[in-house]
Amino acid sequence: MTQRVLITRPALPGGGLDRLAGRAEPVRWDGSGRPEPAELRALAPGAAGILCLGNDRVDAALLDAAGPSLKVVALASMGFDGVDREAAAERGVVVTHTPGVLAETTADLTFALVLMARRRLGAAGDALTAGRWDVPRMGDHLGLDVYGATLGIVGYGQIGRAVARRAHGFGMRVLHHTRSGREDALSTPVDLPTLLAESDVVSLNVPLTPETRHLIGAAELAAMKPTATLVNTARGGVVDEDALLRALRDGTIHSAGLDVFEREPMGAELSPLVGEPNVVALPHVGSATEATRAAMVDLAVDNILDVLAGGPARTPLPGSSASPSAPSHI
Repeated sequence: MTQRVLITRPALPGGGLDRLAGRAEPVRWDGSGRPEPAELRALAPGAAGILCLGNDRVDAALLDAAGPSLKVVALASMGFDGVDREAAAERGVVVTHTPGVLAETTADLTFALVLMARRRLGAAGDALTAGRWDVPRMGDHLGLDVYGATLGIVGYGQIGRAVARRAHGFGMRVLHHTRSGREDALSTPVDLPTLLAESDVVSLNVPLTPETRHLIGAAELAAMKPTATLVNTARGGVVDEDALLRALRDGTIHSAGLDVFEREPMGAELSPLVGEPNVVALPHVGSATEATRAAMVDLAVDNILDVLAGGPARTPLPGSSASPSAPSHI
């Protein structure tokens, strides 16, 4: 019997959903924006799989709405903070994500934010667009050098190491902090206080967990150089945004490059950080290339099909079972 798979968006990049439709019965939420929890619960009964995005809330209520048929929740994202992993484990549901396929693309975006924030390129472009480039002045649009600066990477997984490789092309000294103590030729492991004190740029590349929520707050910002730049392409909740706004406005740090925010999406009610002259803000586009987003959907589909066929998931979340407690077959 063909099994049902709930897809939390009406369309996704690439051809992964076509492959899924050939082996399962897709049930798509067909609205716009992000679905409300009640809308997903209404579509969930009898689903064997759920294909969702990283900012969807997959909680115990949704898992229970799907019922005992549910075997796998596949995130088309690397982040997994929207999923109640404990509730999934209690119900024998495998949870997967998409590591690897987005690391290089996200590292590109991370370094773009480093360059834009350090050099204040966003503000310079705004001045040009507004017609304020009248005569050249030596003191206009002065930023800070990236070449030869010290980069501190908080979290040294696939994305962190990809950022380190790019930093070497700019002649940067690279430090990193990670609980695993990982070492390699690209970077020097240090504790977090040392990283914050010595880095000209601090790049956040950790998942959002109870341990990393507001990892960077007022005390950590005060420990950074007044010429430092904070770049966050991880999750907005890793940073205390109120503390960051104060630090930027009072000169505690120089600038910030932000691709993620505590409240996403924003709509017309923007975060106070958006529009600050020393902030470069983007709408969570770290993995947003055609090839990478298609690869993320492909991997999520592969995880679903493998689990529903009774095999192990290709990329289960850390701590998640690689296969369901009761294998099923397409």
